[in-house]
Amino acid sequence: MAPSFPHAPLLIVEDDPAILELLEEELEDAGYDTLAAASAEDALATLSHSDVALVISDVRLPGISGLQLLQQLRTDGSDLGFIVITAFGTIDQAVESLKMGADDFLTKPLDLEGVREAVFRVLEHRRLAERFDRPARDEGFHGIIGDSEPMHALFRDATRLARSEAPILILGESGTGKELLARAIHAESPRAEGPFVAVNCASIPGELMESEFFGHRKGAFTGATDNRQGLFQTARGGSLFLDEIGEMSPNLQAKLLRALQEKSVKAVGAETEETIDVRIIAATHRDLEREIEVGHFRSDLFFRLETFSLRIPPLRERPGDIERLVSALIAKHAAAQEKRVERIEPAALQTLLDYPYPGNVRELENAVMRAVTLAEAGELSHADLPERLRQRQETQRRHAPSGTSQATRSEQGNWPSLEEVEKRYIQKVLDATGGNKRKTADILGIARRTLYRRLEEE
Repeated sequence: MAPSFPHAPLLIVEDDPAILELLEEELEDAGYDTLAAASAEDALATLSHSDVALVISDVRLPGISGLQLLQQLRTDGSDLGFIVITAFGTIDQAVESLKMGADDFLTKPLDLEGVREAVFRVLEHRRLAERFDRPARDEGFHGIIGDSEPMHALFRDATRLARSEAPILILGESGTGKELLARAIHAESPRAEGPFVAVNCASIPGELMESEFFGHRKGAFTGATDNRQGLFQTARGGSLFLDEIGEMSPNLQAKLLRALQEKSVKAVGAETEETIDVRIIAATHRDLEREIEVGHFRSDLFFRLETFSLRIPPLRERPGDIERLVSALIAKHAAAQEKRVERIEPAALQTLLDYPYPGNVRELENAVMRAVTLAEAGELSHADLPERLRQRQETQRRHAPSGTSQATRSEQGNWPSLEEVEKRYIQKVLDATGGNKRKTADILGIARRTLYRRLEEE
């Protein structure tokens, strides 16, 4: 199993040259860089001037032992990943090393595949735990998580447009975080000290919409026992967020358009109008231009609202953000439930990365919240995830084609894809070097870890 992220070298502490060479070769073939030390003293000297991701140490060493090395590192406050390897392993020794802070315990003769898996697992767990220890990094843009280029572009545009007083229309599928973006725009605007008032237009009965938006006077209709301010008055000096504006009735659309044009509203039952001072931010998951074509939305209101528009990309268009979202959501819901969830099982993370999320970030959050609720022993496991995510991944695995070459050729004629050409060329060089991966990587002009990753993908 190849590493899935950049990392510092692994430090192997082993006084047996044959075992040391075996471990170096195996781990370098897996895509890791390695450093070597023949004693714990040499290891401490290396650690004093080199960044290391993980220590893999034999217990029996000349001088101080591997367990003493581990104890000294923990006493010095280091939380460096540590795997203990010994030919004299006992249950008591395993328990002792784990109590001292070891991440794993392996015995000789070594199962090399087991070594790879242990290294991968420890690095994955440590990486995720480190992210949980830095919650501020996951705060994102006013609570919106996103490191991908589409999200960075969105944040830049939102910051720039926030300075304007013109209406903004936010477009995006359900669950993408349209209200979060509206709140971020308000926070970046000159109106940030004023109120932010949000209303879901789809949740207000049609007969009450006018009263809700513009207010009413006592006795204006049955049940109006007092004067009441509307949303425009409540949001005075701030921002009024109209979510799902595509659900607004045609009659109210006309009144909203007039309010925007005249900058005044008239409460139900009132004889005079009053000036309004609000910034309108609207949002919808509907195609408003299509709604205009079928007569469900006014074109003049659309053009007024769409002075500026922002589109939030669905989660499937920014898969690189999923892992950071998972990290932030685990921390959020673990804190809310007063649980300490320090790790996520690599298989669980992979399932979350593979799912397409038709419900977008809202669906991902619901899945993570459920998993955190079920998680035990500080780890979110694959079994904690919703069944639909686990079943979909299993179905994909069973029905995945052995390759894509036939599909590519059927669509593009007889031309092979660039991916196919690259794989063939790598294999030809590999054959010519007699399977020597180091020499193959040198000839191809790529790093060995890149070659190992390409071979893993075949």
